[in-house]
Amino acid sequence: MAPKPMTKVKTIDEYLARLSDDKRVALQKLRKTIRAAAPRAEECISYQLPAYRLNGMLVAFGATANHCAFYPMSAATVAAYRDELKEYDTSKGTIRFQPDNPLPAALVRKLVKARIAENAD
Repeated sequence: MAPKPMTKVKTIDEYLARLSDDKRVALQKLRKTIRAAAPRAEECISYQLPAYRLNGMLVAFGATANHCAFYPMSAATVAAYRDELKEYDTSKGTIRFQPDNPLPAALVRKLVKARIAENAD
């Protein structure tokens, strides 16, 4: 169940509160991993998705009716980790996953660190 688009969310907590339990749990874990990997990043809502800023947009995440998604916001980062992402449905800047098969925390940390380095250039 994706967030209801009728009213715009203003916080990540508000976004998460609108999700089904399985998606909320999966995305709360993802949020915790992102925050640990990028403690100086600022949480925000961008394009109605929970997102993080650090020297520009860093990463985002969200849920749709059929899956959860992590958005590294970089085709180069997704391509660089193509082998580690082969069991997930990916496109240029998106990694889709099912709530019961979340992205491993170690992989999320690598992706976030790669984006921090990319934004620092």
